Amino acid sequence: MSGRGERSGEHDGLVTPPTKEGFDDHEDLPVAARVRRLEERVVAAGLTTDDELDAILDGLLRNASPVNGARMVARAWTDPGYRETLLSDANAAAAELGFGTSGYRLRAVENTPAVHNVVVCTLCSCYPVSLLGPSPGWYRSFAYRSRVVREPRAVLEEFGLTLPDDVEIAVWDASAETRYLVVPRRPEGDLPEEELAARVTRRGLIGTAAV
Repeated sequence: MSGRGERSGEHDGLVTPPTKEGFDDHEDLPVAARVRRLEERVVAAGLTTDDELDAILDGLLRNASPVNGARMVARAWTDPGYRETLLSDANAAAAELGFGTSGYRLRAVENTPAVHNVVVCTLCSCYPVSLLGPSPGWYRSFAYRSRVVREPRAVLEEFGLTLPDDVEIAVWDASAETRYLVVPRRPEGDLPEEELAARVTRRGLIGTAAV
């Protein structure tokens, strides 16, 4: 099993594959209830209002998009200096393009011909929202969180991504302190940065798709 915030190689293990609907299950309802209770207490204490909380959340989500992560990747593909910064200090690379990553360490992990990276948060659903937008339901699902560490190749195949047998799959376990951004392999061709960014998807930034 992978450690918190550490890379894990592919693991053997027979786990009953879930249905495709299983990747959309959201089993964090108790957490949502706790968050709502906390909101109610904050409002009751007069520290804020429901409208103010909604406005803050709307502002955060308005600026949170996988387009941001795609821009970082495309810049790294076309600017060797930026690529070096991204791989050595991803927080600084995000800030260079005006994206916030406060409160956690961001690490960029680069796909190569020999290694494919995929990200999970086995304990909950930690995720760089500002760079990838709101997390998809399958990322939060118990099926994905429990299976991708033990049988990553099978899980990726269910997403439609089949990798050669000689490609190592590195699984990165995110936490509240450390979150990850996958840098996919650059598509062939001499495309400009804007067109490259348009090809990068949220799944590519998580590692469940290629570009």
